[in-house]
Amino acid sequence: MLDATEGEVFFIGEELTAIKKGEMRKKRRQMQMIFQDPYASLNPRMQVGNIIGEPLDIHNIGKSSERTDRVQELLSVVGLNPYFVRRYPHEFSGGQRQRIGIARALATNPSFIVADEPISALDVSIQAQVVNLMDDLKAQLGLTYLFIAHDLSMVRYISDRVAVMYLGRIVELGERDDVYDNPLHPYTQALLSAIPIPDPDAEAKRERILLEGEVPSPANPPSGCRFHPRCAYATDVCNQEDPQSRNLGTNDRPHLVACHHAEKFM
Repeated sequence: MLDATEGEVFFIGEELTAIKKGEMRKKRRQMQMIFQDPYASLNPRMQVGNIIGEPLDIHNIGKSSERTDRVQELLSVVGLNPYFVRRYPHEFSGGQRQRIGIARALATNPSFIVADEPISALDVSIQAQVVNLMDDLKAQLGLTYLFIAHDLSMVRYISDRVAVMYLGRIVELGERDDVYDNPLHPYTQALLSAIPIPDPDAEAKRERILLEGEVPSPANPPSGCRFHPRCAYATDVCNQEDPQSRNLGTNDRPHLVACHHAEKFM
């Protein structure tokens, strides 16, 4: 939604920051977004039918009658009554509003959807319903999600691959089970140690990793490895050299980690 200030963005082999605006508009049909806040991301003055149908109007997809049918179909796909098209967002619950946001994202038949913490603003009782819906849609429509979240148990449930970030850098990336069962970065280990276990005996026996200090400012990160001021395994090289991401898995099943001492955790 914003112009890139630096770096590159590749989508199906094409570098997006170099594309002209007219071409980028066409590309957006293939990539959509589900926003974090279902209350702020829907225009309160627009009816639901117009909200979901707006991408069809913008990209000039189908005739008027076909768009109406498509909107009703999308409402059904996300588990809402197709005759709710004339209702306004305030007439829906938070979970229903997020379903409307999902329907809007699906309108142009995208292949890629960015889901920016799509369940964090919802009640816990509703979160599972929305994630299950997204999981079903992924299988039915062949979607690829970039699912951004802090809820590590939910990330494990929905993800095929997991990337762990610290201060804007990816510190570990791999298949879901590899990252969760054999974390190779100290920050990943600390994160996973904080996940509650629904077994009081197991919870009492396991060791929680507590990080010292505060998270530094991303605008003024530490020298070398960004995690080294809070890392129990840091040495002089961590203070001086920014670790490059290395594959400590296999070519068929890569497990990338940016840590000078990752081998000691294997």
